[in-house]
Amino acid sequence: MGKKRKHTEVEVPAAKKDETAPERPKRTLLGWKDKPENTQDSTTTTGFRNREKVLVTCSRRINYRYRHLMLNLVSILPHCKKDNKVESKATKGATLNELVELKSCSSCLFFECRKHKDLYLWMSKCPNGPSVKFLVNAVHTMEELKLTGNHLKGSRPLLTFSSNFDKDPHWKLLKEMITQIFGTPKEHRKSKPYHDHVFVFSIVDDHIWFRNYQISCPHTGADKIDRGGLEKMTLIEVGPRFCLNPIKIFGGSFGGPTLYENPFYVSPNQIRSLEKRQKAGKYAMKVKAKTRRKMHEMTNPLEADEFADMWKE
Repeated sequence: MGKKRKHTEVEVPAAKKDETAPERPKRTLLGWKDKPENTQDSTTTTGFRNREKVLVTCSRRINYRYRHLMLNLVSILPHCKKDNKVESKATKGATLNELVELKSCSSCLFFECRKHKDLYLWMSKCPNGPSVKFLVNAVHTMEELKLTGNHLKGSRPLLTFSSNFDKDPHWKLLKEMITQIFGTPKEHRKSKPYHDHVFVFSIVDDHIWFRNYQISCPHTGADKIDRGGLEKMTLIEVGPRFCLNPIKIFGGSFGGPTLYENPFYVSPNQIRSLEKRQKAGKYAMKVKAKTRRKMHEMTNPLEADEFADMWKE
C-alpha cells in the first residue's frame, strides 16, 4: 500500500481589498461636472485665452455702397461672423442680442441704414453692454479706391490710436471697445500668425477716422532688411476708409441708460432741412424782386412815343 499523505491545514484566503474604480464624474454639454484634480491643476496653469467673436449684420433696404463697406470689414476681420439682414425696428435690440447668443459671439457690429442715405453703426458688447451709436461719414470702399496696398487675408492687425484717446473718459471707453472688437484673438482658427497690416484710429474734430495700411518691407535682393530695421519699412494704404461720429454711449446692449451724449452732433435731417430753407429763401428773394420790378414800372410809366404808330399803316 502507498504511503498516506500528510494532512496540511487549508489556509483561509485573506479578504480582498476593495479595489473598485472610483466613480466616473458626470459629463454635460459644457464639460465635466466634477473635474478631477489633475485637470484643475492644468487649467489653472494655462492663463487667459481671448475668445472674442463679432457678429456683423445690417438692416434691410441698405444701400449698395454701405453693403460693400460691411463686406470689406468682414474680409479684414477673420474672427467675425456674418448673418442675415435684420429689420430696423424698435425691437431690434432684443433680436440682435438673441442672434449674438445663437452665434456664440460676444460683440456685434450692426449697420443701420435710414432713408437710403444715412448710415449708422451700432457697436455693442453683448449681452450686458455697453454700446455706442455712430454716424458713418466719408465712406470709401476698397473697390472704389483701387489702392495698391495688399495684405494677407486673415492676418492679425496692429491697432494704433492717436494720443487724443487718453484725454477724456468716453474716448478711453471707445478705445477699449474698439480694441476688443477689431483686435483678432491670438491663435484663432481662421487667423494667420502674421502682422502685416495696421489699423489706424485717429481723432480729428471729434470724429474717429479709420485707415488700413499694409506694412511693406523688402525681403530679397540688396534692399533686404534685418530684423528690427524700421528705416526701410513703408506703409501702403489698402482701404476701406470711413469716419465715425459718436452720437451716444449707452450702458446696456443696444439701449439702456445714456452714459455720454455728443453735444456737437447735428442730425442729417436737420442739415437737409437747413439746405431746403436756404433754397426756399433764394426763391422768395426772386419773387420779391419781380414784385418790386412791377411796382417800379407802375409808379414810373414810360412816356408815350410819338413815332410808335408810324409804320403800322
